Amino acid sequence: MAQDRPTIRLYHYPLSPFSRKVRLVLAEKRIEVELVEERYWEKEAEFLRRNPAGKVPVLRLGSRMMSESTAICEYLDETHPEPLLMPKSPEARYEVRRLVGWFDDKFHREVTEKLVGERVFRKIMGTGYPDSGNVKSGAKAIKWHLRYMEHLLEQRRWLAGGEMTLADFSAAAHISCLDYISDVDWNLSETVKDWYAKIKSRPAFRGILADTVPGFQPAPHYADLDF
Repeated sequence: MAQDRPTIRLYHYPLSPFSRKVRLVLAEKRIEVELVEERYWEKEAEFLRRNPAGKVPVLRLGSRMMSESTAICEYLDETHPEPLLMPKSPEARYEVRRLVGWFDDKFHREVTEKLVGERVFRKIMGTGYPDSGNVKSGAKAIKWHLRYMEHLLEQRRWLAGGEMTLADFSAAAHISCLDYISDVDWNLSETVKDWYAKIKSRPAFRGILADTVPGFQPAPHYADLDF
């Protein structure tokens, strides 16, 4: 008798770009998963047993708990290689990893934290009102980052090269969180807008576009594929 498939469950938060990155990979590879929303900042003992770092996402595979979004994504790419999201050559994999690090570190620190963090998470976490200085800093920084993305996309079909990779999902995870609260000025770059329209139109993005956060309505164009 065939063994039952292990339970696949993702503990996530809808406006966590790291959670979204893993969700995009799971959906792109058509891996069925149960989504469990986790208010990770409350540091519940049960969640800390799943991930002592207290961060989302956490992927449960049977009895195994996996944390750190990029490590999860690369594991999924190796165990479910269709479609491949990490290139085969060391040079191409380096570029993907460089850009994943760029968005998950520099972009997150300079933009996502200062816009989504201030406008949304301060309220839901109950940590006070948005810091206007941080919001202004994030609004300024995103313009620079969009120009950098435009620079890459003027030379390549996708961010890291000729094929869609984990770098695109990492960038799109952050951009989609910002777009939810209408913090992306799409008039700044037609090139970046075209890239986002391509990735936003993929079936893997449907779950992301259906997200809602109580108390925060998505931007009117958020789920519009012809925005």
